[in-house]
Amino acid sequence: MREKIADKKERILKIIEIFGKVYSDADCTLEYDNPLQLLISTQLAAQCTDKRVNIVTKDLYKKYRDVYDFANADELELREDIKSTGFFRNKAKNIIGCCKMLISDYNGEVPREMEDLLKLPGVGRKTANLVRGDYFGIPGIVVDTHATRLSNRLGLTTNKDPKKIEMDLLKLVPEEYQTSFCHQLVYHGREYCPAARPKCDICPISELCPKVGV
Repeated sequence: MREKIADKKERILKIIEIFGKVYSDADCTLEYDNPLQLLISTQLAAQCTDKRVNIVTKDLYKKYRDVYDFANADELELREDIKSTGFFRNKAKNIIGCCKMLISDYNGEVPREMEDLLKLPGVGRKTANLVRGDYFGIPGIVVDTHATRLSNRLGLTTNKDPKKIEMDLLKLVPEEYQTSFCHQLVYHGREYCPAARPKCDICPISELCPKVGV
């Protein structure tokens, strides 16, 4: 029998309550001091771990201190600076292009609005939602690999497309929990629900999970 939206909402509130206790300190694991750094770090995190990105950006943000430094960077040199994050050619090109557009179109500032963020090279909905939620405090759903896997296993969506998953979760997760819930999914995915061999026997939300596809 197909679960009704109202029942899903009730179930997700129970999950959120448990997550709030188990992952009370869940936050973005990327290290940044301002919205530009968060924007760039999130781009670097594509197909790369946050841990590796934080190692790279520790020196990167000392070398390139603002949007003008990145916009005027030598692309070949920037490639070398970020090489260990993978896909460094495309990332370097996008970062420079992104910062040039920030200067030309947004007075060197990172915009708040989704439509503006999505115009920037290398910025998709995942990056835009993360910057909006974590820096500007605007509710939204960040769909990464953890959110994709867990939202399907939890029976919150049947979609694999990130934008469709985002839209499904927006209907279920109250605005005030959206940003924290996405971080909690990452923590939960790492701790209890990896792609291979999920730890259902000790999972704190096991009784609330239909374990779809497990």
